Amino acid sequence: MRLILNVIWLVLAGFWMAVGYAVAGLICCILIITIPWGIASFRIANYALWPFGREVVDKPGAGTGSLLGNVIWIIVAGIWLAIGHIVTGIALCITVIGIPLGVANFKLVKVSLVPLGKEIVEVP
Repeated sequence: MRLILNVIWLVLAGFWMAVGYAVAGLICCILIITIPWGIASFRIANYALWPFGREVVDKPGAGTGSLLGNVIWIIVAGIWLAIGHIVTGIALCITVIGIPLGVANFKLVKVSLVPLGKEIVEVP
C-alpha cells in the first residue's frame, strides 16, 4: 500500500514539492553561512519525494542552535514551503482518492517550518 501511495504522491505532489525544497537548498548553499539550511532542505526534499513509510522525529541533542536556525529558516524559506504544502493539501483533499495525500501534505507543514533538529526515520 505504501508503494502505491508513494507513486501517486510522486506524480501529484511530491515531485513539485521536492523541486521547491531543492531550489531552496541550492539558494541556501550559495552562501557558506547558510549551508546547514541547504543540507536540511535537501534532506526534506528526499522525504517529500517518498514520504509514506517514513516519519520525522526530533533529533536528540538538538538545542538552542536549532531553535535559532529554525527562526531564520521560517523567515527566509519555511513560510513559502509551508504555504505550498497547505495549498497542495487543500487541492488534493477535494477528491476522495487525494485525501490521504492531502493529509500527508499537512503533516509536512511542520517539518517545512522547522527542519533543523529533526531527522527522518523509517517506520517498521
